[in-house]
Amino acid sequence: MASYARAFWTASPGAGEIRRVALPAPGPGEVLVRTVHTGVSRGTETLVFRGEVPPNQYAVMRAPFQEGDFPGPVKYGYLNVGVVEQGPPELLGRTVFCLYPHQTRFVVPASAVVPVPDGVPARRAVLAGTVETAVNALWDGAPLVGDRIAVLGAGMVGCCVAALLARFPGVSVRLVDLDPQRAAVAAALGVAFTSPEAAEGGCDLVFHASASAAGLQRALDLLAPEGTVVELSWYGDRAVSLSLGGAFHSGRLSIRASQVGTVSPARAARRSYTDRLAIALDLLRDPAFDALLSGESRFDRLPEVLSGLADGTLPALCHTISYDGE
Repeated sequence: MASYARAFWTASPGAGEIRRVALPAPGPGEVLVRTVHTGVSRGTETLVFRGEVPPNQYAVMRAPFQEGDFPGPVKYGYLNVGVVEQGPPELLGRTVFCLYPHQTRFVVPASAVVPVPDGVPARRAVLAGTVETAVNALWDGAPLVGDRIAVLGAGMVGCCVAALLARFPGVSVRLVDLDPQRAAVAAALGVAFTSPEAAEGGCDLVFHASASAAGLQRALDLLAPEGTVVELSWYGDRAVSLSLGGAFHSGRLSIRASQVGTVSPARAARRSYTDRLAIALDLLRDPAFDALLSGESRFDRLPEVLSGLADGTLPALCHTISYDGE
């Protein structure tokens, strides 16, 4: 067994590097995992990379196996799929998902990994953390049969929410985004696509995931009376301004926050974090989710990948990292 691994760190805002890190021997109840793929969560991870986590959110935004502190140096990430090389017999050789940063090998408690179901390719399985966010959002939003729903923002989270809503009977769902190229992704997911300007109002429910004030305002404008916006965007240290005149009060509109750090109160009494993640992995049997895997790079290219994602020069939904030969 190697006594070290290599990991990606944000050394300082806007600067990433690969570091050699000590790799302890797994103890009782622990597993050694060799990473096969990781995914970059474009929204949250690029905010971390740019150093835009507000100081009053440092504790809240810590990833489960984060090392270091914001704004840096920090080892951050949570979309990791690998193979168990040492551990309990029932996990040995299994492909597993773990909320672990970008690192070639790692040791964690066996309880921190969830087996990837048969029929779910390892690369697709990196989406489990984002599909888990979508599951929690639907628990918070509680869509009903026959609802008219818009999902505003066709990034990773918005697309995963739309993909799950496409399974609901009788629901009319539209994916809304400024980028017309996302129409092809919407078609692959089985939902209609429209621009924000052309989107029809009268929605019972809008899931907002564009991470922009303009997007949140448009989400409110699309609601029918008594309608609800489920806010999934995380803005970091950016201020958000809204116009709450007009129909906001007369229409009794609502904005509800949804965040994956806690299990939705609608299910917290009956579902654990592990249950929620297992549901997400099972949902990933659907090959339609492959439409979200928009690029791939080798692990040693990760510093420039994060830089490109953070400044917008590398367009992507979910950019995956390959660890072949690491």
